[in-house]
Amino acid sequence: MKFPKPETLKSISQLINCEYVGDPNFPVLGVNEIHVVEAGDIVFVDHPKYYAKALESAATIVLINKKVDCPEGKALIISDDPFRDFNAINNHFKPFKPAQHPIADSAVIGKNTVIQPNCFIGHNVVIGDNCVIHANVSIYDDAVIGNNVTLHSGTVLGANAFYYKNRPEGFDRLLSSGRVVIEDNVDIGASCTIDKGVTGDTTIKEGTKIDNLVQIGHDTVIGKKCLIASQVGIAGCVVIEDEVTIWGQVGITSGITIGKKAVISAKAGVSKSLEGGKGYFGIPADDFRSKYKEIASIRKIPEILETLKKQNNK
Repeated sequence: MKFPKPETLKSISQLINCEYVGDPNFPVLGVNEIHVVEAGDIVFVDHPKYYAKALESAATIVLINKKVDCPEGKALIISDDPFRDFNAINNHFKPFKPAQHPIADSAVIGKNTVIQPNCFIGHNVVIGDNCVIHANVSIYDDAVIGNNVTLHSGTVLGANAFYYKNRPEGFDRLLSSGRVVIEDNVDIGASCTIDKGVTGDTTIKEGTKIDNLVQIGHDTVIGKKCLIASQVGIAGCVVIEDEVTIWGQVGITSGITIGKKAVISAKAGVSKSLEGGKGYFGIPADDFRSKYKEIASIRKIPEILETLKKQNNK
């Protein structure tokens, strides 16, 4: 998320009442998660395991819970609770605004686009030309939808990221200030849920077709001309490259990449990145050749046990 105007290290530190290390006028342009940070961004880190990753990232301001050596060309903000203060920054620059109307006055809706009854369209939503938004669709604030897009009934674009910190008193939610971006010629079936990015965009690229009852997590990017069948669940921060086919009830873990033109068969469980141009199935998912060898080996187990039994009885 970029701020409306550039801020300074001093002004952000004063906002959250924290000590800083660096030039008071060091420019601060926004906040982002580690996987999408750019120069000028704040990234937060609150566990020693991830200090190096944050300090070496593209972010130039690190919100951290320990005084460490500041890398050259960067700045630090020292906080006793970076998670809390990251939320405070997000809430300051992107506060929740209650809706006043089912379709917000600030929404922009293109030519020949049809909005069926009982839809909700939030603040600053942009919808392109020749779209059909069927009944009972909810489009949260700041979503961007291209031309020739169809959204079927019950679909929700822009719910919060499933991202929590476990505290003694309960789970503390990381506030989501990102968007959902749907490009041209995308079809999305009934009762799908696509979560907004934490600070960036969850993106569905041009020409992709999604069946009913599909869940897509925060900050995931789905490429062009993909096919995703019913009851697929995709976690956050996944990259699915162009022309991937995913059949029903596939589950995909967070932070991995599915290569171009991969085909994942029904009920597969994907726990690691997969190379493009191959077919996969099973739990954990593997390419067809390797999986069939595995199955063949498993089928030989009774025969092997019987042979060992006979040898032991001699």
